[in-house]
Amino acid sequence: MVIQSFEVKKMTIEPINFMATMVRRVQLTDEDKSLLAEAAPWGKEIAPQMADTFYDYLGRDEEMNAILNATEGRIHRLHQTFVDWFYEMFTGMDSWGKAYAERRWKIGLVHVRIGIGPQHVVPAMAVVVNAVRQKLREANKSEALSDALGKICMIDLAFIEQAYFEVSSQAVLKETGWTQALFQRLIATGAAAM
Repeated sequence: MVIQSFEVKKMTIEPINFMATMVRRVQLTDEDKSLLAEAAPWGKEIAPQMADTFYDYLGRDEEMNAILNATEGRIHRLHQTFVDWFYEMFTGMDSWGKAYAERRWKIGLVHVRIGIGPQHVVPAMAVVVNAVRQKLREANKSEALSDALGKICMIDLAFIEQAYFEVSSQAVLKETGWTQALFQRLIATGAAAM
């Protein structure tokens, strides 16, 4: 499902607050952040390989291949964005603060806009996490770094998932005129009936 219209300004979450919640939930510690920052040069070095792994995997799916190649140069732009994203997980941009959170929110919205759904992103992220773990072993990097990278990957994945939820919810509310409370009650009732 491709949702064509969204507004960043009307989001119902504040990216920095969402980031703080996710940091707490996955227990990303200051030690984790230090390990990631120390490994940033290594992360930058392997980022292009991880982008290749990600897009090679997605490109084997007929639906994703069509999305990735829908416009001239899209796959090249996405590849470069992935390289930047991957490196930023190590640097944290601004110590995993407001700029980091806002960029992750924007990345989530782009996934929604171009139609890369959770059913594609989650398995592709798993492929990347496994590939990174292999690279970590080959480079004799610590298990603690592997754990830290896994935590920040899950935070970034949560932003993409949340973007889908927020955009979908807002679209339903706008089209129906329902309140947020009614919408949530209908979802809970529907889930209970399944």
